[in-house]
Amino acid sequence: MAKRVTGPEIEKLIQLLAKVPGLGPRSARRAALHLIKKKEQLLGPLANAMGEAHDKVKICSCCGNVDTIDPCTVCTDERRDQSTVIVVEDVSDLWALERAGAMNVAYHVLGGTLSPLDGVGPDDLNIRGLINRVEAGGIKEIIIAVNATVEGQTTAHYITDHLDGLGVKITRLAHGVPVGGELDYLDEGTLSAALRARTAI
Repeated sequence: MAKRVTGPEIEKLIQLLAKVPGLGPRSARRAALHLIKKKEQLLGPLANAMGEAHDKVKICSCCGNVDTIDPCTVCTDERRDQSTVIVVEDVSDLWALERAGAMNVAYHVLGGTLSPLDGVGPDDLNIRGLINRVEAGGIKEIIIAVNATVEGQTTAHYITDHLDGLGVKITRLAHGVPVGGELDYLDEGTLSAALRARTAI
């Protein structure tokens, strides 16, 4: 059994950091040590920022985004086309699409995908909220932007079935060859999807 070389407070910091996605035990130890060495410049301000986030961050009751106001900044932005809604699995997907800056529209965060094996059903996701938004009127197009996984496609089909007949156009992201991609380096699934989704020149 390894000997303890730090106090319980530092051990707790390391254990909590290790729970952050992308940080394992070793990376968490390095991050904790770096924060401690830069206590005044990093650790203090980080602790304050995390305290503020804990107190002020809310889940948007309309779209599921995270913000300090409800409805969120995206939902209250009058410059956005609120008649088009991009449906994503998680807030990180919303942020990724915003970074791309391709469309200035509204969003709807599902909070995951349908996965019967993991016990995730329709009631565990924000699907009812999406249906309610469409039924309320004003939405012309739903763009389904879920991951190209079995769970993602199952979720997309479920949403499409439940929006059928509500008078809204339903589209999805194209799948296939990425910009700058070389065919030789792509997997068979990506190539198959690209061929199926081919367009006229």
